[in-house]
Amino acid sequence: MVVAFSVTPLGVGERVGEIVAEAVRVVRGSGLPNQTDAMFTLIEGDSWDEVMDVVKQAVAAVAARAPRVSTVIKVDSRPAASEALTGKVDAVERHLAGPPPE
Repeated sequence: MVVAFSVTPLGVGERVGEIVAEAVRVVRGSGLPNQTDAMFTLIEGDSWDEVMDVVKQAVAAVAARAPRVSTVIKVDSRPAASEALTGKVDAVERHLAGPPPE
């Protein structure tokens, strides 16, 4: 299962990087495979409970420093899939490296 999520602290001004870093710190400390980019943090795990517990902790870390939190979550639930964080990107890169379809 791969979860992409974004946590945005509200009511704390425009510069939120320091607070968002608290959520990313939780994710990185979870031990689950993860990636962070400019818009989302992705987490890969074996179950809803495992992954959503990390998301819940990340939201709580932001909520501890902001009066309101907005969270967006997208889930790709595919039983028995592994290494989806890298596998999906690798597949696209393979297609990009090959000849374009006619």
